Amino acid sequence: MVRRTKEDALATRHSLLDAAEHVFSEKGVSRSSLNDIAVAAGTTRGAIYWHFKDKADLFNAMMERVTLPMEEALEQMGREPGRDPLEDMRQSAVDVLRKMVNDPVVQRVFEVASYKVEYVGDALPIKQRHLEARNGCLAEMTRSLQAAADLHRCALPMPAAMAAQGLHAIVDGLIQNWLLSPGDFDVVSTGQQAIDTFLVGLGFPRPAPQARAL
Repeated sequence: MVRRTKEDALATRHSLLDAAEHVFSEKGVSRSSLNDIAVAAGTTRGAIYWHFKDKADLFNAMMERVTLPMEEALEQMGREPGRDPLEDMRQSAVDVLRKMVNDPVVQRVFEVASYKVEYVGDALPIKQRHLEARNGCLAEMTRSLQAAADLHRCALPMPAAMAAQGLHAIVDGLIQNWLLSPGDFDVVSTGQQAIDTFLVGLGFPRPAPQARAL
């Protein structure tokens, strides 16, 4: 019975997150109420407050459901013995673009986060979570770039932290521009070329053709 109750609670939580994705996508975050989400999920506001403190908490949980696996992948870059942190970082960046294209849930959540949230009022805590995620990503990129520079004996033309800012801006900018009109360009192949060009500009070796095709 306890197991069934836990499973039911988890199912309700996922149902609320699913509903939030669609409601936020349709109305925008500031114009969506918790009641709108409860109705879309076929439950009550009380069920929302059982799982989430407020709308910002619900939004952040919705984001984490798709971004946590990406953040965990970033944390593992270059940590496995024998693996090249440069290739890990290159592959992780392209994988983010590929996942956004192929996974409608990821695409919808990124679109909400990019264009349908205003950092005002009860959405201000969302900005803090966004900044924490960005800063964590930059820290991991900085670590990997420095580790890759040490491995490849590459003298970076700028501090690793500054190079990480540039790489992050490329990936983030590609995502935001692609989301405006997904049919305009192939974000995966464009991103792959842009990332490779940037890394080569830092002095790293260009990837072998088979590595780029991964």
